[in-house]
Amino acid sequence: MPKPLHVAVIVENVALGVDTRLRKQVDDLLTAGVRLSVITMRDDDNARYRDVPGLTVFEYPAPKQPSGPVGYVGEYLQSFLWASWYLLRLRLRGRIDVLQICQPPDIYFPLAWVLRWAGTRILVDQRDLMPELLNNRYDEPPKLMLKALHWLERRSQRVAHHSLTVNTYLKNRMVAAGAKPEAVSLVYNGPVLARTSLAVAEPSLHGEHRYLVAWCGKMGRQDRVDLVVKVAEYVIRDLGREDCGFVILGDGECLDEVKQMTLDLGLERWITFPGWIPEKDLFSYLATADLGIDCSLQVEVSPVKVMEYMAQGLPLVCFDLQESRLLADGAGVFTPPGDIPTIASEVVALLDDPTARKGLGDTGRRLITEQLAWERQTPIYLRAIGCEPSAATAEPGADDRR
Repeated sequence: MPKPLHVAVIVENVALGVDTRLRKQVDDLLTAGVRLSVITMRDDDNARYRDVPGLTVFEYPAPKQPSGPVGYVGEYLQSFLWASWYLLRLRLRGRIDVLQICQPPDIYFPLAWVLRWAGTRILVDQRDLMPELLNNRYDEPPKLMLKALHWLERRSQRVAHHSLTVNTYLKNRMVAAGAKPEAVSLVYNGPVLARTSLAVAEPSLHGEHRYLVAWCGKMGRQDRVDLVVKVAEYVIRDLGREDCGFVILGDGECLDEVKQMTLDLGLERWITFPGWIPEKDLFSYLATADLGIDCSLQVEVSPVKVMEYMAQGLPLVCFDLQESRLLADGAGVFTPPGDIPTIASEVVALLDDPTARKGLGDTGRRLITEQLAWERQTPIYLRAIGCEPSAATAEPGADDRR
């Protein structure tokens, strides 16, 4: 009987237990009978994966949160050394058939070349672009560092046998960095229908407010959660809509800052911060809310939160950016990027128009079901890995191990 395919995965940006995309990929690989090894930073959320049959989790101490560009160099060096050690251990024990590198960062290409020469298939899963992330996080990032990040990006694409990405913007960049167009597959980071369909609305989550507007996700500086607070301030103070509450779901480096901003503006009655909550509770909030909002200014990003809103039939308001519109055209209202008065006015207009909200929400749910749900992406992902999808993973309703 042939041995199962052995796939090793490196993820650095967030831990396995927090990485929503990797968790879905892990479920798919285990269902397909793959032997899986994941190298990741240590995190309490990894606990659910430590005793899963067929999966070995190699954890290293989580690096300190960097405070600037130099801090990132230290973080990435530490992660690179740990990945080198664990890959060496794995390779000494036997063959690694596939190495999947979850980007960013673009630092693992030397390890990939060594394994490629040893017969390993290299798969790069590109989620974000490091030069764009640097630009979005700092007003004047060092030009030399930007050049270095573009150089690293090209190295990653040239070592890969195949690459995955989440939207057309990133695919075009990957091709420009050296990937062959036919060796890049688009795998949207959509939600799992088998889980979103279990969401139950809970009216008590409205609190004292008639309407509820939701934002969810990790709070990096590039996510511009501060603009969500500014929209809430405009809705409540300038437009006089004290019947509207805002819930900001998630955590991250900016959580304390936006909490303090809320207090400074005297908006704590209208804005709540439940923190990072289980997926079941998150989907309950989204099923309860009247509107979803996103204030990101990142042109290159396909926001996962937007697809989660759509899966719950939740209409959305966001800035008119290329990938957001491609995902949600017909499911939301798009406003000029950075224009707080306009996006706030559209929030109020939609809250006052239940017919429009239902039409947008129905369109969003249909787009998820027919095109964007993870069940639609699974066959593409498994073929990129090198294993044929089974009947259990080829159609929506696949078994979920979470």
